[in-house]
Formats: sequence, C-alpha cells, structure tokens
Amino acid sequence: MARRAKIYYQDKLAGYLAEADGGFTFYYDEEYLNSSDPKSISLTMPLSPQIYQSKVLFPFFDGLIPEGWLLEIGEKYWKLNPRDRFELLINLCRDTIGAVSVYPMEGEQNG
Repeated sequence: MARRAKIYYQDKLAGYLAEADGGFTFYYDEEYLNSSDPKSISLTMPLSPQIYQSKVLFPFFDGLIPEGWLLEIGEKYWKLNPRDRFELLINLCRDTIGAVSVYPMEGEQNG
C-alpha cells in the first residue's frame, strides 16, 4: 500500500508525493498548476503536469529532513525509524524553514 503526502508551497497545496513498491512519485496539483502564479517546489521538478518518478526519495525532499539534534528528537520521542526517510519526511517536515511543507495523507482516499 502506498504512503502519500500533500506538498504545500507556502500555504497552497502544490502537489502530492507517494511511496510505493517501485519507488517514489511526485506530481503537481492541477488546480495549483492553473493558479495565477504557481512556483515550482524545486529546480529539479519544474512546473509540469507530468509525474516525476524516482527509485529513491527525491533529493529535494530528502534535503528537507532535519539533521543532528532535531532528527534525534524525532527518532527518540516519536520512535521514528532513522532509515525510513519517507516516515521522517512526513513527520518532521510540516513546519520547515523554507516555503515547502509536507503533510501525511493517512486515511485519505483521494488526493
């Protein structure tokens, strides 16, 4: 079963990230693409209706995961697996320093 996350750029839903057996996918939300001033979340994933695919977590998203003491807090207090990068991403990247934030989609049927 795929795990999914909503990706926000500032306060706008920008797209969806999913993890399945074959790797990871990311795609922009159609409404976001058609909005007045959409911004790409990363230079490596320019605005496009295409689905981006990767065997490993996209480097952009992996780079959002905190390191050092903040990562240790997540591992220790929330019992997160330090090798499960997707789990770390959806649990530790809701309130990032940059414009992009990540929210899990547990229990939601459609994106």
